Amino acid sequence: MAFRDIFKQHSRKDAGGVFVFDQSELSILASTHKTTYNEANPFPHVVIDDFLPAHGAHQALAEFPPPDAPLWLDWTKRDTVHQPKKLGVGSAERLAQASPSLQHILFTLNSYAMIEFLETLTGIQGLIPDPHFTGGGLHQILPGGKLAIHSDFNFDSKLKLYRRINTLIFLNIDWKEEYGGHLELWDSTMTRCVQRVLPIFNRCVIFNTDKDSCHGHPEPLNTPDHITRKSLALYYYSRDPKEGDNDIRTTDWRIRPGEAE
Repeated sequence: MAFRDIFKQHSRKDAGGVFVFDQSELSILASTHKTTYNEANPFPHVVIDDFLPAHGAHQALAEFPPPDAPLWLDWTKRDTVHQPKKLGVGSAERLAQASPSLQHILFTLNSYAMIEFLETLTGIQGLIPDPHFTGGGLHQILPGGKLAIHSDFNFDSKLKLYRRINTLIFLNIDWKEEYGGHLELWDSTMTRCVQRVLPIFNRCVIFNTDKDSCHGHPEPLNTPDHITRKSLALYYYSRDPKEGDNDIRTTDWRIRPGEAE
């Protein structure tokens, strides 16, 4: 059964795009994909289309704040060589002022049912969601922006936990191939890009986060001035790090072949 069909049957709907996950159906889905996930190259990952129920995804897009949102939102603006023209809201305090639909979706993605799904899918037990949304939450890339290839920071100093899983949900409707913005997954030696994922509407990418999970969208967006690359980002942690990956580190930016530092 397709993921979207599961949600048609087992999501409960209310005003504002409210829904709940059905744990038993998520468990079946995770079991179906876990072998593919753990055998994926260049590191464990999966791409699932139509991840959220349609009404919830469309409501999230409708209420996703524009780059010039009111001051209460206070987009964090990054304009560095590694991530030019990137906006983010990675703070639970500020996200509390966001629309009810966006809050609900983020909280649902941190729910027990989602954690059980991720543990079955990834084989990583004891996963813990981040209630603070540090570095996660809402992401938005402006035309011409990019995100250089990198492996993520692996330790949250507030939670005292190790980062293990990333979940990204794209909210880009009618996204064209020529717009770019592909999520690229590179091998650990930065020799080649192994996977390119177009950030189309309601597509979810889940992947392990460790020192070798090199990813990003390194080519500048080629979108019209009014179109941005929108996504939700959720990070999940555990008390223990991946075996052999316990050195605490910050984001490690990588250089592609032929690319200037």
